[in-house]
Amino acid sequence: EFVDGSLGSHTAAFFKPFTDAPMDSGFFITPEKVLYQRIKSADSAGLQVMTHAIGDKAIHTLLNIYEGVAKENGGRDRRFRIEHAQHIAPDDIPRFAGLQVIPSMQPYHAIDDGRFAERLIGTERIKTTYAFGSLINTKASLAFGSDWFVAPPTPLEGIYAAVTRQTLDGKNPDGWVPEQKISVAEALKSYTIRAAYASFEEDIKGSIKPGKLADFVILDKNLFEIPPTDIRNVKVLQTCVGGEFVYSAD
Repeated sequence: EFVDGSLGSHTAAFFKPFTDAPMDSGFFITPEKVLYQRIKSADSAGLQVMTHAIGDKAIHTLLNIYEGVAKENGGRDRRFRIEHAQHIAPDDIPRFAGLQVIPSMQPYHAIDDGRFAERLIGTERIKTTYAFGSLINTKASLAFGSDWFVAPPTPLEGIYAAVTRQTLDGKNPDGWVPEQKISVAEALKSYTIRAAYASFEEDIKGSIKPGKLADFVILDKNLFEIPPTDIRNVKVLQTCVGGEFVYSAD
């Protein structure tokens, strides 16, 4: 399901107008009442709901819908997700953990959109754009993915993006909105055990433990021992899926 559009096309739904387009604040692709009905119906059927929301108004509205549906349908392990959750109003950041809503994000977009986001939404709203650090600090179960084919499907580039926040144009050597950077350990958790939790698969995936699928990669460098800026250049030597090696660099 889609609440709104995207930042670059000025179709993400914001409370206030775009900085570079003062007559435009984006729009909802799906009306709020329709969203509520569809989400409530899907949740009633026992389905896990995952909804695209990018602008702060879209995210706020969706959090309200998730909260209302959960109250109406009663308690259960539902794991509502917001796909992208890119531009969060500051007051909504702690609601993710409070409502047990999963922010399912794609860190590569931060170093891509970071080249132009401030021009579109100004200096204040970028402070909670791709708010990885704030979400981790408020105990949200932050899950990472790629958004392929819109972005590269390579987790190493995503880890690099989340840890350094160095934009693709090279203009932010200390990181774009650096207070939102996270550690290598947190980025790895978001790509592994938290991502597995987001799809109800934490009992079989997400960590290397007896009884779980042997899904792992062997890298040519230890991500914890190299400068964060080198992470994007690390090579995958071997890939194991379900206990079988399916790739080798040799």
